[in-house]
Amino acid sequence: MHTPAITVTRQPTMVTLSYRGAAQRYWEFQPVSGDAPAGSTIFMVHGFRGDHHGLLRIIEELPSHRIVIPDLPGFGESEALEGIHNVGAYTDFVTFSFGAFELGSSTVLLGHSFGSIVASQWAAAHPAAIAALVLINPICEPALEGSNRCASKLAALYYRAGAALPERLGLALLGNPLIVLGMSSMMAKTRDRALRKYIHGQHLSYFSRYASRRVLLEAFEASITGTVRDVAAQLAMPVILVAAEQDDLGSVKGQLALAGMIADCRLEIIQRVGHLVHYETPHEAARLIENFLEGRLR
Repeated sequence: MHTPAITVTRQPTMVTLSYRGAAQRYWEFQPVSGDAPAGSTIFMVHGFRGDHHGLLRIIEELPSHRIVIPDLPGFGESEALEGIHNVGAYTDFVTFSFGAFELGSSTVLLGHSFGSIVASQWAAAHPAAIAALVLINPICEPALEGSNRCASKLAALYYRAGAALPERLGLALLGNPLIVLGMSSMMAKTRDRALRKYIHGQHLSYFSRYASRRVLLEAFEASITGTVRDVAAQLAMPVILVAAEQDDLGSVKGQLALAGMIADCRLEIIQRVGHLVHYETPHEAARLIENFLEGRLR
């Protein structure tokens, strides 16, 4: 199937806020239609090594919602924080963001990949603060224990080497376009050449926008040591897991087990796609999210 030209038309307002002495960038998208239903604000948390650009295709497919999405501290256009960039630091950042944007209990929280860990941890600690939790490509299994553990161990060596080498060599390793393309090719499952070209272009453009090697290593170690299942039993709000049949970072078996741990959960598995649901099947993911919110919140 030929993929039509991939365009993103929604235009956001960029907001800069100071958090713990560091400038943080947010992008706020107003509803395209003027009659968005109450409770349609979605706060989004992107995945490891990316920034807000990664979720733009999902945002494009949710036109009736107000959406607020930051670049996480130390990534994209947001500055690094003092201290370690771990899950706790990022959940504290979500707390700050909810207060800064005055996001009430009708807000929907969405996390993709590593963002699913951050979002679920925050939701478990603040069960009355959101109306629903949406997790796309949720991390359901420990990276160092699952079927992909060998690749995870190699990745750990890669990021640690990048942090330990002299700065010039370390940056060259971490930002090497051939390695980035290799990662992109492993994750992309689509056979559509135009879509693969788009995905590779996105990764080459935005996958190396991090504040420092230290930040990258800290965030990577956070991404492989936590899972959504760590707090699954504490999630008291409606939850939808938008998983993928061929996700190398979360098997269907693992997603089924995770769903069984959450009291009010809907599991949707998109066929013939892997860890890049946000790039490869944004329309289908958005349809599942809309149907879920329609049934639970309106």
